[in-house]
Amino acid sequence: MKNKWSSLAVACLATLLLSLDLTVLHLALPRLVTDLGASATQLLWIGDMYGFALAGLLVTMGNLGDRIGRKRLLLIGTAAFGAASAVTAYAPTPELLIAARALLGVAGATIMPSTLSIVRNVFTDPGERTAAVGIWSGMSAAGFAVGPVVGGLLLDHFWWGSVFLINVPIMALVLVGGIAVLPESRNPHAGRIDLVSVALSFTGVVTTVYAIKEAAHRGPEHADVLGAGVAGIVLLALFVWRQTRLAEPLIDVRLFARRAFSVSILTNLLAIFAMSAMMLMFAWYLQLVLGWSPLLAGLAQLPGGLSGAVGGVLAARLIQPLGRNGVVALGLAMNAGSFLYYTTLGAELNYLTLLPISIIGGMGVGFAFTVNNDNVLATAPRQRAGAAAAVSETAFELGGALGIAILGTVLTSAYRSGLDLPAGVPGGAAAAESIAGAVGAAAALPAEQAERLIRAAQAAFIEGMHLTSYVTAALLAVVAVLALAGLRGVPKVIPEEVPAAERR
Repeated sequence: MKNKWSSLAVACLATLLLSLDLTVLHLALPRLVTDLGASATQLLWIGDMYGFALAGLLVTMGNLGDRIGRKRLLLIGTAAFGAASAVTAYAPTPELLIAARALLGVAGATIMPSTLSIVRNVFTDPGERTAAVGIWSGMSAAGFAVGPVVGGLLLDHFWWGSVFLINVPIMALVLVGGIAVLPESRNPHAGRIDLVSVALSFTGVVTTVYAIKEAAHRGPEHADVLGAGVAGIVLLALFVWRQTRLAEPLIDVRLFARRAFSVSILTNLLAIFAMSAMMLMFAWYLQLVLGWSPLLAGLAQLPGGLSGAVGGVLAARLIQPLGRNGVVALGLAMNAGSFLYYTTLGAELNYLTLLPISIIGGMGVGFAFTVNNDNVLATAPRQRAGAAAAVSETAFELGGALGIAILGTVLTSAYRSGLDLPAGVPGGAAAAESIAGAVGAAAALPAEQAERLIRAAQAAFIEGMHLTSYVTAALLAVVAVLALAGLRGVPKVIPEEVPAAERR
């Protein structure tokens, strides 16, 4: 197909922006307190609303693209994302900002599965498809790496809304490029979307993600958090049960009987579970322990993220010598090794010693995600590419939420148990909550007391970081073994599955 590489470029640009948009907000949150007067609860909703809408609608939008056309849905979503970004940038109150973030999530849910399903349908040659998925995965990793740097640069010179307004010209470029080069594709035999399944999918995923996030913020022992968790599991179970009864389900649950599909989904979920904890841990370590600025902290993490993009491109070439299971296991093992190194970090850092380790770990992530994403797409029928991509993206969102909740709790619990507050120094209650609370309390103390409080908090945080790194390294090692065994026998070149309607 003449325009397939141009189509890949458009899909990658949209993916790059979505990944970037997921990370730039974190740096802007402090500005929202001063400029909009946002409360702590409102800040949580501003941060979470995008993810709620995105995760809840991925499956529905992936199926919608299969039915009405992936190009059409991508263009609609691109226009909506650009418009919602402008509304978000100029939101005058926290309430309107939360609503605008919800609109961004809805628009993002139309774009994410569309980009990957377009790649699947444009690249029908197995070798080219794997290479294209690698490039797509690389752009996603690059977006996560570049996001904090772009956000830091913008916030150093402009107001908080600039981190959203930058989306508008890029989305305009995606829209124009998409109209010009993207081919249309859809499932020619798709039936109607089952609205009951849509409701179960949305409420089940959103309720589950809400419960996970609230468990991380407030603890799992609260009745409403437990209730939301149980309700989410029940709703998702009903959703799966209903899919087995429908002729045209939102998700063909029989795909999970294909080992390459189910193991790849599971290993991706567990890998992003670990990676989300690393992003949170390092953001705090670089800024609150080492005292680096947000921009400098973003720049420090840039090489690791960009090496993930390089790993995505190189992964396709490693499949032949190592096999698909070998590439995924190698990537996860490299990442596990980087976490073991993080257990040696202290209150001072020689960045030149950290740099090669972060590059190795990032490249390993690129290896694993690329091959797993290709496995998911290749083992699903081409006419169901949108639904398959949506399952993969939903697992990504759930894994990220679980990682923050569970490993973040490990980090926080270890910090609190290891905190040895200096006698006679005020601010102990705030310091016991988090290292950020300790830094905030120290700002109001005399220099000598502030130094003692901050040193105690930093020592406790480093201890918690070491424990979290050990746990994460062990988890990644287990997942590497799971991938090595579970993906054994998956062909190095997964043949294209020809739809029944196209067979001669």
